[in-house]
Amino acid sequence: MNILITGANGQLGNEMRVLSAEHPEHTYFFTDVQELDICDKEGVKAFVKDNQIDVIVNCAAYTAVDKAEDNADLCDRLNRLAPGYLAEAAEAVGAALVQISTDYVFDGTAHLPYTEDAPTCPNSVYGRTKLAGEQEAIGRCSRTMIIRTAWLYSTFGGNFVKTMLRLGRERDSLGVVFDQIGTPTYAADLAQAIFRAIGQGIVPGIYHFSNEGVCSWYDFTLAIHRLAGITTCRVSPLHTDEYPARAPRPHYSVLDKTKIKQTLGIEIPHWEESLARCIAKLG
Repeated sequence: MNILITGANGQLGNEMRVLSAEHPEHTYFFTDVQELDICDKEGVKAFVKDNQIDVIVNCAAYTAVDKAEDNADLCDRLNRLAPGYLAEAAEAVGAALVQISTDYVFDGTAHLPYTEDAPTCPNSVYGRTKLAGEQEAIGRCSRTMIIRTAWLYSTFGGNFVKTMLRLGRERDSLGVVFDQIGTPTYAADLAQAIFRAIGQGIVPGIYHFSNEGVCSWYDFTLAIHRLAGITTCRVSPLHTDEYPARAPRPHYSVLDKTKIKQTLGIEIPHWEESLARCIAKLG
């Protein structure tokens, strides 16, 4: 198959690039904005048609959650309009679209893991545009698979794990929020699931994927430092209101992964197991 991966220089795009070596039967087109501007409707249509694309994996997004509050137009173009353009281009040639989405489509007021049919209620520009992007994708391409994920990190790019490693080595104390609960997701594990979905044939619909288990950002930080052997930095728990941010965060965003596990026949590693693998790679 001919597979287009957009946002190829981001965390997930890079993990897809690494894993593609294990699937040499496909031809890959790894693009970022320099190679393909996904906000250019006609450019997207031409690229997909000319390269006879069979599957599009859209890893591109505007993900700066706080900056999004002041950059709503750009956020809307990348997170809502672009998925619609990719979906239209896919539909025109009979291709499938894998659109990556987020736990921010929920308001975080639940106390049980969110299933795919739970009511959405985003309370940030980022969350609203990502939900609109889901709707654009599903509405314009009959072979759309939405995968919502959360707390993504990897060995590539900037992310929470790398920030906590750096701060843990630079500082002797650190405060981290303990009243926001979710599940970290190693981008390499998500990439593995996407390849599984492509290999089995895309089953359209909305799916949730994160690693197994539950923690707070505070717990996550303690695990990062423990696994990295950082012992000189004292980590203290903070309430959300002690760490003001421009955009509100979901207090509870644990995703129920039953559907994707049953559909793909996969087991998902616990977040600590995957974190250990990532930190070992980071050295």
